[in-house]
Amino acid sequence: MHLPVLLEEVTTKLNLSPGKFIIDGTVDGGGHAGEIVKHIKPGGRFLGLDLDQDLVIKLQSKIKTSGVKTSIVHGNYADLPQILEDQKLGTADGLLLDLGFSSEQLEESGKGFSFLKDEPLVMTYDEGRSPAYEVIKRITEKKLADIIYELGGERRSRAIAEAIKAVSRKTPIKTSKQLAEVVASALPDNYEHGRIHPATRTFQALRIYVNDELGNLSSILKALPQIIAPQGRVAIITFHSLEDEIVKDYFKELVDQGKAILVDKKPIIATAKEVSKNPRSRSAKLRTIEMK
Repeated sequence: MHLPVLLEEVTTKLNLSPGKFIIDGTVDGGGHAGEIVKHIKPGGRFLGLDLDQDLVIKLQSKIKTSGVKTSIVHGNYADLPQILEDQKLGTADGLLLDLGFSSEQLEESGKGFSFLKDEPLVMTYDEGRSPAYEVIKRITEKKLADIIYELGGERRSRAIAEAIKAVSRKTPIKTSKQLAEVVASALPDNYEHGRIHPATRTFQALRIYVNDELGNLSSILKALPQIIAPQGRVAIITFHSLEDEIVKDYFKELVDQGKAILVDKKPIIATAKEVSKNPRSRSAKLRTIEMK
C-alpha cells in the first residue's frame, strides 16, 4: 500500500483553505490528493497530473470530488504552463510535487522498476519514452558509467557499466532480473555489508535518466512564476540529494530575485513516528516557498 509522506506537513505548508485552486503534479496513488481535496471544499478546484496513464484512470474514479471541481490528467508536470492553458485555468494557489518513487509503480506496473522481479526492463512512466533496455544498448560504456555514478551515487559504476556492456554485446539485457544479476556479478559478495541490494543504485540511476526526472524538475522550477499566483505556495518533497540541491538552489534564486519567500529556512523531515510506520519517509525532505 502506498503511504503518502509528510501528509500533515504538506497540508499545513500549502496553507490550504476552502475555495483555493491546488495542483498535485505527481498525483500517483492519490494519498496527498485525497487530503488536499478535503481542505479546499467547498468551492475549490483541484488539478492532478501523472505520467502513468493507468494510475490516472484509477484515480479518476477514486478521489471523492464532492464540492470541488476536479481534473485528473495524464501529463508531465514540466508541461504545466501548457496544461493550464489547455484546461483554461488561471494561476494556482498551491502546487505539490512529491518526487518519491511510487510503491504502486514498484509492485504493480510490470515495467521492471524492481530488481526483485523478473519483468521487461522498461522503467518508463510514460509510454512515449525509450525503454531502459534500449537505452542500455544504445549508449556508450562511459556514458552508462557516468549515469550510474552521477544519478545513483554508485562508486563502482565503472565496473558495473563494463559488465553490463560486455553481457549486452552477446545477449540483449531485456529484463529486470537479467540486469540485477549482471550488476551483482560486478560487485564483491559483501557489497555494502549487505545493507542494500547490489542493484539498488544502478536501478535508481537508470530510472532517473530514462524518465529525465532532473530535467523535468528544472523545467517546472523555471516556470513557477507562470504557474503560481501571488501568495501561492509551492511544496516539493525530495528523496535524492541531487533533486534536493536543485530545489534548494532554485528556491534561493527566486528569493534573491525578490520573487518569493522561504516558508521554512530548513527542510521539514519525517518524525521518528512516521519513519517507523513508513521507512521510505526516512530520506524525505519538504521545502516550501511562497510566491510574491
